[in-house]
Amino acid sequence: MTKINRIASSVLISTFLLGSVACSGMSSRDKSTAIGAGVGAVGGAVLTGGGVLGTVGGAAVGGVIGNQIGKDKK
Repeated sequence: MTKINRIASSVLISTFLLGSVACSGMSSRDKSTAIGAGVGAVGGAVLTGGGVLGTVGGAAVGGVIGNQIGKDKK
């Protein structure tokens, strides 16, 4: 594993761990919004080959969808 891959892996793991701790005080709707934005960002990046506009657009659309789905959960 190259040095850059090791650094990228460490950053990804750290971000995931910090993000999961930060979600502990969120409502169900907030969590659904965050998950939707994350899934949308990944989907947008995959569909556009890593394009910034596709990633941001996917995150926005996913966040809106997640927010509406989370509205139904109590």
